[in-house]
Amino acid sequence: MEFSNTYFDNASTSWPKPAEVGDAMKHFIHQIGGTYGRAAYGRVFQTSRIIEECRNTMADVLGVAEAGNIAFTTNATYALNTIINGLNLSGGEVLISPLEHNAVMRPLQRLSQTKNIKWKLLPAGKDGRIIPEKIPEVLTPSCRLVIVNHQSNVNGVIQPVEEIRSYIGSIPFAIDVTQSLGGVPVEGDKWGVDFIAFTGHKGLLGPAGTGGFFVRNPEMLDPFIYGGTGSRSESFEMPGFVPDKYEAGTPNTVGIAGLLAALQNKPDTLWTNDFFNEILHRIRRIKGLKLLAADHFEHQGSVFSIAHGSVPPSTIARRLYDRYRIEIRSGLHCAPLAHQSLRTFPSGTARFALSPWHTNDDLESLAQVIEEILT
Repeated sequence: MEFSNTYFDNASTSWPKPAEVGDAMKHFIHQIGGTYGRAAYGRVFQTSRIIEECRNTMADVLGVAEAGNIAFTTNATYALNTIINGLNLSGGEVLISPLEHNAVMRPLQRLSQTKNIKWKLLPAGKDGRIIPEKIPEVLTPSCRLVIVNHQSNVNGVIQPVEEIRSYIGSIPFAIDVTQSLGGVPVEGDKWGVDFIAFTGHKGLLGPAGTGGFFVRNPEMLDPFIYGGTGSRSESFEMPGFVPDKYEAGTPNTVGIAGLLAALQNKPDTLWTNDFFNEILHRIRRIKGLKLLAADHFEHQGSVFSIAHGSVPPSTIARRLYDRYRIEIRSGLHCAPLAHQSLRTFPSGTARFALSPWHTNDDLESLAQVIEEILT
């Protein structure tokens, strides 16, 4: 079997990155190197232009008109913590999808212990995809927030965000696009979501340590971190305007320069959805194997998992690496709730996540090697 790329762990972090990402970061370090918004000389102006250009470009990618309502953070986990902790949820309920990551579950667990909040699952099918028309069955007047993982990092299921909004009315609505952004269109304004948490190092092909969130109405969300912003320095209070309200401390200027380069140099995807679906059908037919994917492949992203009745996920991963140097992640993928919902807890699964660099030939070879090590 021939592979052009044996890295299938892009749900953890994408690789390879466009060459322009490293070039931009190197150029920034050696030729620019200024801070952001904290002085009035050339390097600072150059740095600030890069960051604001990245903010504007991110607005296009997120499908939102108000770029100023995007705040940069170090990752989506930081962004989700800001959203969850910055709202007044005390004594209320939070509705979530059954496929949430620990970036949502651990902050909610803490608030359940300290702020008396309760979380409940939205109604969903066996694959974890939410059934919008059943939402009224679990919706109560005490619901303060709805959180949905747009694309699962375990089975790749894509959630019907726009339909969910139509059933929850004006309740604040947050989506986590960590896995979908860069591979699935996101239309924040059209969907009417209030918060979007994102990361730069996965589908966007940017560097680690980059991410952020969009907030539709900054008045409803308090900061999570307090500190210097370079603005209103005479006051001990955080500025009340965006993005300064959420960007305490010096940002990752080098990383944001790399993220901008990634956004400007995204490669065309070499594999096709139709062929990918054929491969999933083929893998699903392997005896003794359970394919974790969308029940209907039109709802499928570029992530899927497998579990086998007699071969543990860690053994699958080890065989793939030892025999073919194929790199994947096995286990629970920081998403125990998803595995509980999909009935693969506590052993987890062997997970595969594509990138634009893979080809249809790579997918054909992948199906062959999975068949070989499990039959």
